[in-house]
Amino acid sequence: MSVSEPALRVAEESRPEPPPKPGPGGASVPGPAMGAGLTLAMAAAAGISVANIYYNQPMLGVIERDLGNPALTGMIPTATQLGYAVGLFLLVPLGDLTDRRRLIAGQFVLLAVAAALVALAPSAWLIIAASLALGACATVAQQVVPFAAALAAPERRGKTIGLVMAGLLCGILLSRTVAGFVAGHLGWREMFWLAVPAALAAAALMAWLLPRHHGHLDISYGAALKSLASLWREQRDLRRGTAVQAALFASFSVFWTVLALHLQEPKFGLGAEAAGLFGLVGVVGVLAAPISGRIADRSGPGPVIAIGAALVLASWVLFGLWGSVVGLLIGVVVLDFGLQSALISNQHIVYALVPEARNRLNTVFMTGMFVGGSVGSAGAAFAWAHGGWTVVSLYGGALAAIALLLELTARWSRR
Repeated sequence: MSVSEPALRVAEESRPEPPPKPGPGGASVPGPAMGAGLTLAMAAAAGISVANIYYNQPMLGVIERDLGNPALTGMIPTATQLGYAVGLFLLVPLGDLTDRRRLIAGQFVLLAVAAALVALAPSAWLIIAASLALGACATVAQQVVPFAAALAAPERRGKTIGLVMAGLLCGILLSRTVAGFVAGHLGWREMFWLAVPAALAAAALMAWLLPRHHGHLDISYGAALKSLASLWREQRDLRRGTAVQAALFASFSVFWTVLALHLQEPKFGLGAEAAGLFGLVGVVGVLAAPISGRIADRSGPGPVIAIGAALVLASWVLFGLWGSVVGLLIGVVVLDFGLQSALISNQHIVYALVPEARNRLNTVFMTGMFVGGSVGSAGAAFAWAHGGWTVVSLYGGALAAIALLLELTARWSRR
């Protein structure tokens, strides 16, 4: 099979230029330029990775019918999320200590193996165990994002982070839509079999395109883990950014946790597939959000964070007062745009705090963010059971208001 000249040119332009240069202690560090091809490839890799932790959510009914064990089936998403938390803590810091290209490619291969184990598992307990491994390996997305920040030129860092994070959030939003469709037409195991070649393709792409990039610090793995607490104590902006983003992601999780239940009410009469299609609408907000990265590059990330938090709060005003499908559709675009804008800008600040510790900073930041998401999901279920959509809207809005207040208070204290 022949390859066209345009395709060859695209492949050549995708390689980062200039080539890696020797850094201190013999470590390879990337040149200052990062092409659009590499940025898009890293965005796709991040999305492919993180999608794996959400595939099981819309397929639980199908899995339950197959296994006949409702109690254990309900533990599968929990195991996946727990695995992701473990991977954030134990695996992401390795990016500061070793060759990131090899680490990212290798972790994608392990992700493919974990997906195959889920597809092959004959019992609920084995699926839970494999899902734990799947969640841990899916944290390769959190290796990709700080590496993109390291590769980007400082004046383009916000835009680059924005594009890569857009890919990651598209993976979160579209994973449910894809999994629901595949499970409904092929089966739940087939979804995980499809995840295997996707992960292997991402491994090959990252091994081909990424430059060599060894960790900056000559410290042990144990010392790297211990330093997480020191980073939290010493970096005020890390604490602020983590708290703000945790509250915003909690608010985001409230909506997506309850949406399917809300749409099933007699007022709408819509099923799970309709809830999955809302992910497609949410992508509009995510894809527009890299604009905020450009603004952060020009004017500073602080104001963008406050605007993003205000937009998340505004989305809940829409959800609460505009009780129609149109209101939900417009609100979800505003919600996703606000969350992504604040996230990009917070990462812009956090990754610049201690450049040689970007992966460990990301460990702290993302762990806090996903803890916030768990709190949002748990609270959403309680709010729905005790007050329906009205209480859910008040809860989601309150979380967004907390984030906005934290950000404005922090900005005021600096004056």
